[in-house]
Amino acid sequence: MSGAQVVGGIVLAAGGSRRFGSPKQLAELDGRPLLQHAVDAMIAVAAIDAIRVVLGAHAEEVRAALQFGDAEPVVCPGWEEGMAASLRCAVDALEGSDWIVVTLGDQPRVSAAVIAAVVERARAARPGTDAVRALYDGAPGHPVALGRSLLGRVAALRGDVGARALLDDAVVRTIEVGRLASPADVDTPEELEALRT
Repeated sequence: MSGAQVVGGIVLAAGGSRRFGSPKQLAELDGRPLLQHAVDAMIAVAAIDAIRVVLGAHAEEVRAALQFGDAEPVVCPGWEEGMAASLRCAVDALEGSDWIVVTLGDQPRVSAAVIAAVVERARAARPGTDAVRALYDGAPGHPVALGRSLLGRVAALRGDVGARALLDDAVVRTIEVGRLASPADVDTPEELEALRT
């Protein structure tokens, strides 16, 4: 029964912010740290059973500055390897999940409504579905929900690759969410300023 499925949530936020020039997780947007927006959106989705926020660079500063609520911060010791290490840490911490929905800590406008829509599509997916992915006006983005069939393969990922490497030969359902949110990400101070409008 779909209601019995265990859904985990991951916010990836371990990066070193090299292009930003300072810890972008802590950069202020609308009176809150940038990362707080992504954490709050994930926490607001009642259908998610457990949430892990993956930290790496500046982990202690970030942990001290954020309100994690029901989410649990996890420090990934190998964060400098890239996104694959963060995914491995988070999936290990959510062992036993039927689905894990992944968002990025530098996409502050990805809303709870978008995450909830992806989770709902995943829970209702036909048997054989490996993943569910959000589309923004037809372009693939986050959140991505990974099913059990793919979670076991995360351990083999290496380098600065995320779940995209797993989706190439997977059965992926999509859901159009462009009317619900913006997938804009923040890599530079200029991109952060563009979100202040």
